[in-house]
Amino acid sequence: MWKCWFIFNLEKCLLEIKVCVNHRKSTFFRITNLDFRDKMKLVIKLKEKTILVIFTGGTISMVKNGNQGMTIGDNLEDLIDVMQRELPNIDILSYTFSLKPSPFITPSDMFELAKLVDIKLHDAHIDGVVITHGTDTLEETAFFLDLYLEHTKPVVITGSMRGFKEIAYDGLSNLRSSLLVAANQESRNKGVLVCLNDAINTAREVTKTHTLSLDTFKSLEFGPIGIVELDSVIYSRIPPRETPQIHPNHIEERVSLIKTVAGENSDILNLLIDHGVKGIVIEALGRGNVTPQMIPGIKRAIALNIPIVLTSRAPIGRVLDNYGYEGGGHQLKELGAIFTKGLNGQKARIQLILALGETNSMERIKGLFD
Repeated sequence: MWKCWFIFNLEKCLLEIKVCVNHRKSTFFRITNLDFRDKMKLVIKLKEKTILVIFTGGTISMVKNGNQGMTIGDNLEDLIDVMQRELPNIDILSYTFSLKPSPFITPSDMFELAKLVDIKLHDAHIDGVVITHGTDTLEETAFFLDLYLEHTKPVVITGSMRGFKEIAYDGLSNLRSSLLVAANQESRNKGVLVCLNDAINTAREVTKTHTLSLDTFKSLEFGPIGIVELDSVIYSRIPPRETPQIHPNHIEERVSLIKTVAGENSDILNLLIDHGVKGIVIEALGRGNVTPQMIPGIKRAIALNIPIVLTSRAPIGRVLDNYGYEGGGHQLKELGAIFTKGLNGQKARIQLILALGETNSMERIKGLFD
């Protein structure tokens, strides 16, 4: 716990500060040659923020295990100790939710994590939350939380591309930057944020773009909303809040994602329907079109009240209903397919998982994507 006491001598315009860290050591120093207004600004600047760090696992917590590759480890205390020394004006709390590689994270895990974060954000003593996560499914967890949570306090998700104790390990810098973002007043009311490589992106816009690069997380169409520069958090734009709030009591995990390719038929669609799928997301071609051979499967799904949600396999841009040929967006819209607004396939699936947990009404589900 970080505490400090301020003692003013108005006659000498002297500010004395006594700092106690974790009740183990204290320092005492004084600042002179400042006017009273400057000293008051300094007191405000030194005000402590309390940030909760929730660990879920991922490369940020992995170490190389001989010839067997990297495996998960518990480096929570090491990371927190370094961060507390680096950022003494932030009181850092920690909680271990899981220690999993991100391919192990399921929508059920995301749901439990969302409920945990929701509870923690209701604690008046917590000013924000940082979550460490593996990068492979980080954007899906971030978007799940963005859809579920209804809070103004900052929630920031981070991770690393290199393992603990590797040369140029990026976990420390990413965690430090994320703590600064979570402690910054301007980070409020921005939804869930993702912070790696000193770039701040929204959960809705960001995606992993490279298998190895440290600069892998990007908002391809609009760029980051801000950056971390040394100790400063700088926002350059205010993103539109297009993400609906979906707060169901349960989720529907039986939602699948398929990609449209040249000559694709309805076999996969029919297989999913026969195995009890409750929702299907299709990454369509281009502006939102599929092959004519997929139409019978799409019709069958919609007739069974299985929502078909349409996005594009292109990494940038929205789907629209402006092509009128068989399999074109206009026909799909007429059949009842649900069009997304710039979401990639994996995020559209997350939104449908939550939406189906709230309602079975096709109209209501369409409304949640409009």
